[in-house]
Amino acid sequence: MRDQSVWQSPVGKLINEMTLDEKIGQLMLINSPGGHSINSIKDDLRAGRIGAILNEVDPETVRELQRICIEESRLRIPLLIGRDVIHGFRTVFPIPLGQAASWDPELIEQCARVSAIEAKSRGVNWTYAPMLDICRDPRWGRIAETLGEDPYLTSVLGSAMVKGFQGDNLSGADSIAACVKHFAGYGASESGKDYNITNIPENELRNVHLPPFKAAIEAGAATVMTSFSDLNGIPASANEFLLKQVLRNEWNFNGFVVSDWESVRILQTAGLTEGDKESAEAAINAGMDMEMASRTFADHIKTLLDENKISMAAIDKMVENILRVKERMGLLNFNAERLGYFREYDLNGHLEIAKEAARKSLVLLKNNNYLLPLKKTNLTNVAVIGPLADDKYEQLGTWIFDGDENISETALHAITEEGKENFSVKYVRGMHTTRSRSYDFFEEAKAAAYDSDVVLLFLGEESILSGEAHCRSDISLPGNQAELINALKETGKPIVLVLMAGRPLALEYIIDKVDALVYAWHPGTMSGTAIADILFGKYSPSGKLPVTFPRVTGQIPVYYSQKNTGRPATPESFNHIDNLPIRAHQVSVGNTSFHLDTHYTPLFPFGFGLSYTEFHYSDIRLSSDKLTPQGKILASATVTNTGNREAEETVQLYIRDLAGSITRPVKELKGFKKIRLEAGKSSVVEFEITVNDLKFWNKYMKYTYEPGKFHLWIGGDSDANLRAEFELIQI
Repeated sequence: MRDQSVWQSPVGKLINEMTLDEKIGQLMLINSPGGHSINSIKDDLRAGRIGAILNEVDPETVRELQRICIEESRLRIPLLIGRDVIHGFRTVFPIPLGQAASWDPELIEQCARVSAIEAKSRGVNWTYAPMLDICRDPRWGRIAETLGEDPYLTSVLGSAMVKGFQGDNLSGADSIAACVKHFAGYGASESGKDYNITNIPENELRNVHLPPFKAAIEAGAATVMTSFSDLNGIPASANEFLLKQVLRNEWNFNGFVVSDWESVRILQTAGLTEGDKESAEAAINAGMDMEMASRTFADHIKTLLDENKISMAAIDKMVENILRVKERMGLLNFNAERLGYFREYDLNGHLEIAKEAARKSLVLLKNNNYLLPLKKTNLTNVAVIGPLADDKYEQLGTWIFDGDENISETALHAITEEGKENFSVKYVRGMHTTRSRSYDFFEEAKAAAYDSDVVLLFLGEESILSGEAHCRSDISLPGNQAELINALKETGKPIVLVLMAGRPLALEYIIDKVDALVYAWHPGTMSGTAIADILFGKYSPSGKLPVTFPRVTGQIPVYYSQKNTGRPATPESFNHIDNLPIRAHQVSVGNTSFHLDTHYTPLFPFGFGLSYTEFHYSDIRLSSDKLTPQGKILASATVTNTGNREAEETVQLYIRDLAGSITRPVKELKGFKKIRLEAGKSSVVEFEITVNDLKFWNKYMKYTYEPGKFHLWIGGDSDANLRAEFELIQI
């Protein structure tokens, strides 16, 4: 029996008036036919047979489609207009993985706010973002869309994105509904291949993959998208455990769930069902509300009702979930005056935010002999080399359907502007593309290097080498990039390597060939200014890695919060393949967990990033070495800027539960704070720890804490060694 209060609400009253065809219409999300073909759906709009459209961004077309819905349809229910607004609209921000490198939730919220304003100006009112998949396999192309490998960082930044998109009020003139995706576990796709299966024990699912979604829903996310992937044998789009038990019963989510593109129809391809009708039945009974792109709901709901394989109560609940979101968005009070007005926006202001986001996303990974920042007065000739130095499109990254490359500024342009009064710039492409295996430009590149004071080398991945369905089995530099680096190394000139990529790359084999390394991800519209500001010292780099960098592809998965194992590798136990004696005896005593042909540590750890100054951590203190379930501990450390310039540092807090009913990670991020310190100044940075920071899903699948000893670190990355110890006691 339905709660009678539902039927007295505006949504309930509307459902009571709806025919079955109109109800089914609300469950349909169709791809816009575009252009003149839009006429083909107008009759369906008038009849209420379509509730949502994706990929229509022409404002006049959107205005006309919405007009038909509110003036010519019986129930006057407007459309949801969906679009992949992933990291910007016209103004493109760094890819989400790059934004995560800022570790700056306030800035990330601003980026999402700008994206919402620009998308809403074209009639879009719903975005399929943020993506909250935890990814520890950078072969997966969609790692570019993630916020990295850590549940805590992803939770904080993902919630900030939701707030940015939706604003203080989802019905606001500049607000759009967020859709958190992909629910759930998609980032663990086997072999790092898109659309692949995932096998995740429930304990790991709850401790690692689900927390960011829960945090986003608590932040008010209006909608959820299911994953393409098969989770433990049951595809997410028909997974009752995810959609009913977790999402509805445990988290009390009151928005609606939409499938990913045709992910209901392809349940049969995955082998769960025998046809479209069974696919619709499985998805509906599992808790799906809206179907994207395919038509299994539209084609089979009536028959399934007649056969009593689904219930009318289930259909009504699906419609209620969708209309409740439309009500929150103000769509059920949509009037003609509001329909015809799309706001203008301040593009220059948006570009300033994009520049700040790009600067804060850049991570300085290497800086031998303090080569950076470059001093313009010491330079006469600068060689700028590489296919990504002057490409307005490629710097934008994956999923930028509406990005305007005409407003992009490239690094070459910005560097040339910097040098106008001090040095000349010689540009050589070096390679046709990042994938090129030609040596056509190598000699020209070497000649430019010989004539220069410094080489600024722009390599990495074109945007198409990451993103959906663009996974790689080998994440070293593609094409002949390593050969180009080797050729330039022969010139003896200092090399600053700026890498633009959609994932962390395996760089062990080239890291010693360059003098400085700036990891730029794909920084978006304002790439050029941001990179030049870093290279020439107008801005001290502050980015920190949101994901661990492997040395070689074969190390994957490698991540900071690994389990210790019974035989963890140590410096004493590590024995490289080149050091093995001939005809050595095979023994097990004393062996530990590592690969013979690479070091057991990553190339760069999670949370790492250099600055143009140095930060020293000291004097770690705890307010008590005992914590009760009702109490709190204050943990602090002194951070000192020991360099000669002001800069920003991200202070990170890590905790380890030394013994639990299940084995626990060697470290877990539990907090971070950004501070700005003048040269020579110190600051005491404090964190509060309560029992909530120590809870986890234990072996009995209960979310709880367990008394025992804990280690705590405060430092500048996950390799922090400034440690204290406390005990959680039960009283």
